[in-house]
Amino acid sequence: MTITKEVVFVAKKESIEALKALLVMMVAPSQAEEGCLFYHICQYKEQPEKFLVVESWRDEAALEGHKASAHYKAYKSSFEPFCAEKYSNELHVL
Repeated sequence: MTITKEVVFVAKKESIEALKALLVMMVAPSQAEEGCLFYHICQYKEQPEKFLVVESWRDEAALEGHKASAHYKAYKSSFEPFCAEKYSNELHVL
């Protein structure tokens, strides 16, 4: 079953560019992973501190492989100082 996630990050005002750089760093290696169907970062035009990550994975195994990757671990251990808020939704395509 395909898994699609949408994750919203709200950067601290002084950390917009730092969070943006960290999120952008995730795109190419994530897109190159086995089982990645879609991985994109969007920045809200009217709220530049707000970012949307939309990612889609072939199945749970592909998503778990992503979470075990070095680039995911680097992001996971680094984003909190730049982030004021984070929330996500996980969708299962039927």
